[in-house]
Amino acid sequence: MNMKPREIILPSGTRIFLGRNSENNDELVDGCRGKKNTILHTAKPGSPFCVIDKLNPTKDEIKRSAIICASKSRDWRDNKKDVAIHVFTGKDAYKSKLMKSGTWGVKKLRKIKIKKEDILGLVKGK
Repeated sequence: MNMKPREIILPSGTRIFLGRNSENNDELVDGCRGKKNTILHTAKPGSPFCVIDKLNPTKDEIKRSAIICASKSRDWRDNKKDVAIHVFTGKDAYKSKLMKSGTWGVKKLRKIKIKKEDILGLVKGK
């Protein structure tokens, strides 16, 4: 049974999609492979891949998407501390046959840190 990814609409109106499981994550990233879509994932395993459905998203859209991605992660669930997020494009994602479901390699990325306070603000509905 194929699940649909979570769809969230940011205040700007831009849609983001988050995988619900490893297969869903694979479908999301595979659909962006070779494209310039912005993709986010926590530095540690155990989070949804988050795809921003817009080329050239604003810094605010990236940050809001990263906060949502972080809030759904195992890192946040287990530690309740700042969460490191990797930001990259579909052009930089790759998968070899040896990689398990939900796992992707990234050639080039940048890191951003999402503060605990920002995640708590989202969780509390601020």
